[in-house]
Amino acid sequence: MTTDHRRLEFVRACVTPALAMVALLGSALAHAQNNNGRGQGQDDNDQGGRGKSVELRVLSSPAQYVSGGDARIEVRVPPGLQHTVELYLNGRRIQNVDLKPKGNDRVQAVITGLEVGENRLEALVKGRSDRDSLKVTNYPITGPMFSGPQQHPFVCTTTQSGVGRQPIVESATAPGNRVFDSAGNVIGYSRDCSIETFVTYLYRTTGNAWAPMPIDGSRPADLAQVTMPDGRVVDFVVRREVGSINRFLYSIAMLVPFVEKAAKVDLSLWNGRLLYWFQGGVAIGHSQGTVHSGSLNPDILRLGYAIAHSSGNNTGTHYNLQLAAETMMMTKERFIERYAVPSYTVGLGGSGGAIQQYILGQNQPGLLDALLPVQSYPDMVTQTIHVGDCELLEHYMDATDRANPKWRVTKNRSWLVGFNAEEGFDKVNDPLAQLKVALGYSTSLGTTECVPAWRGLSPLAMNPWYGQAPNQQNYEPQSDIAAIRWTHWDDLRNIYGVDETGAARPTWDNVGVQYGLRSLQESKLTFEEFLNLNWNIGGWKQPSEMVQEGFPFFGTTAAEINKALTVPGYFDPWSRRNMTVSPDPTRPAPRTNGDLSAIRGAYTSGMVFHGQLDRPTIDHRQYMERELDMHNVHQSFAVRQRVLDRMGNSDMLVIWFTDTMPGVPKASQSMDAIAVMEEWMRNIEKNPGKGIRGNRPPRAIDSCFDVTGSLIYAGNDAWNGILDDKPAGPCTRRFPIHSTSRIVAGAPIEGGIYKCALKPVDKAVKEGVYAPWQPTSEQVTKLKQIFPSGVCDYSRPDQGRPAKADRI
Repeated sequence: MTTDHRRLEFVRACVTPALAMVALLGSALAHAQNNNGRGQGQDDNDQGGRGKSVELRVLSSPAQYVSGGDARIEVRVPPGLQHTVELYLNGRRIQNVDLKPKGNDRVQAVITGLEVGENRLEALVKGRSDRDSLKVTNYPITGPMFSGPQQHPFVCTTTQSGVGRQPIVESATAPGNRVFDSAGNVIGYSRDCSIETFVTYLYRTTGNAWAPMPIDGSRPADLAQVTMPDGRVVDFVVRREVGSINRFLYSIAMLVPFVEKAAKVDLSLWNGRLLYWFQGGVAIGHSQGTVHSGSLNPDILRLGYAIAHSSGNNTGTHYNLQLAAETMMMTKERFIERYAVPSYTVGLGGSGGAIQQYILGQNQPGLLDALLPVQSYPDMVTQTIHVGDCELLEHYMDATDRANPKWRVTKNRSWLVGFNAEEGFDKVNDPLAQLKVALGYSTSLGTTECVPAWRGLSPLAMNPWYGQAPNQQNYEPQSDIAAIRWTHWDDLRNIYGVDETGAARPTWDNVGVQYGLRSLQESKLTFEEFLNLNWNIGGWKQPSEMVQEGFPFFGTTAAEINKALTVPGYFDPWSRRNMTVSPDPTRPAPRTNGDLSAIRGAYTSGMVFHGQLDRPTIDHRQYMERELDMHNVHQSFAVRQRVLDRMGNSDMLVIWFTDTMPGVPKASQSMDAIAVMEEWMRNIEKNPGKGIRGNRPPRAIDSCFDVTGSLIYAGNDAWNGILDDKPAGPCTRRFPIHSTSRIVAGAPIEGGIYKCALKPVDKAVKEGVYAPWQPTSEQVTKLKQIFPSGVCDYSRPDQGRPAKADRI
């Protein structure tokens, strides 16, 4: 989930780096797609041709979600009658359609000419009464289909990331992005950022770089060759198609013979499998984004895979995963129309790219047949729960409780934040330590994960004043840019809903949260320290009440440092100015109430991963706890616990860790995971009756690896002791697992509770929640002042979580 938001680049250098309808939609999509991601057509009576001698279906997408006016369809007919099939669209026969035989009982074709809206498609056998029909709903290639009203302003990036194209002019006047001619003159405006689709040919050089093929057709002297898995030695030449779909930029790449012509695709080097590349990052939308280099991964292409990718499936572009699902559906549809139905589609991507796989696999199971999440989280929206605690707790230790010597010991800070804490090398040492000392704040030699990993994420997610989009200067009018509310909530306003002011409703809540509870129970905190912490911690202001950030969020120049030293309150790495700090020390700092309707929207929209997983999955990650990387490893087990709670087992989910050491090149198991998944999917194809577990190959098992990528241990007991009471397994013993601030506060490891149920303080005392401490009557009185509505009861479900029947 690493942020590549431009406004935070300097922080990396300095700090070291409608809702019910939505639910029904997810169910409809799941019903509409079969296990290979092929759209299951329906006739006007919702029979889908079942039981008929002629059966018509859409292969490229669900019949109710076709885009761009075309679709790949298939007609099954009695054997020997393929040549007699006729197609009709809206009552008119489709002429000159290229019906290609597939076996002796079916034909396929790509049809065009679909009108926006509902269409009636019919197939019949000439001279017979056999026929079938479908209702096909077509949407513009610019979208949307089901993600709701599109975000505006929307900033174009078509001139970046190797695309190098001006967007198509849509209007002579603003609003929109300025479109320039070759001389730099404005020739019009674009709102949807569309480009003309184009194909390029690239080759891999003997120096391991990509280069364009010569336009004269000559053979480059440095053209590399590659040995494919079947033993063929071929030229390493790749066809890459680039265009715009759903307003985002897409790329489709695959190996091709040296002599291929763009007008006639040659699939002889394609292995029939599609890998969909998902990318991570954190951003607030309003941008088209860029095509990631992973869309040309040479190690994957050399195996014969096709790689599809869209900038709309990059969480460094936006975090609306309904929009991401819609974009993947439309991009995969394009692939199937242009090339063929893949034997299976596997996802690969890290961080936000892993999250997309879990969410899309849950909500639209027909899109992906197998998942390879890397550096995973279960979802992004529940990460905001504990990440939002980071600066509240860091501010408490640095400023409010600065006199307490406990917080000068780096490791002790984990007692509150849960994350690991380290010191001793540049990446984890506090870069602001000297300034903190000069200004009288507490400091330790190192930091918790909150600082190098998450600092800046609270402003990015919550503060409407803090944000921008690449190229936004090219948009007119600039007043539209100035009006953007730069928050995570607003990026998902179609999901969270809006309040009476038009602002998106926030989900973040900490009412009743007893920060540091487990550390109290372990006697790491005294009861007075526990009370002081919870009295002063506060929460976050509502976005409409927030103000612009201070130091270091606008650079670390000499002028900015001088301002931090001389202007009271300008030094504010914790965003204290936007906290609900109590103005009266005799009253506890107020907590923040999350909006229940917004929380409900997160659930009903499917943005929360609730554990629905019925695809082979290898969740693999590098163990980077020592360098306080944001991809903390307990997240793989948060995923597994949610799967166990939902599915009753995790037979489909394999967890791999690979060790790392700071300063040592990192090994990756992604290519191994691809190879194991190939074997797993082949087994399923050969023996479908044995299911996912019965087809698992020997290497599809929980495992851990050393810094070189060599196997340490593999076995079902590898991770014992994390989610059960068994003795720690071999991998568990090797890799320490840390937690989060909410787990320290008593929440379960799956980490998915926005708004906890509450119980009275007296009940908590009676139940022995604070044991071995027995609070005095004065301490109980203070607890009741801090928690007038009660304290969190994590034995009960999230109060914003809808009934099971209402969820996706």
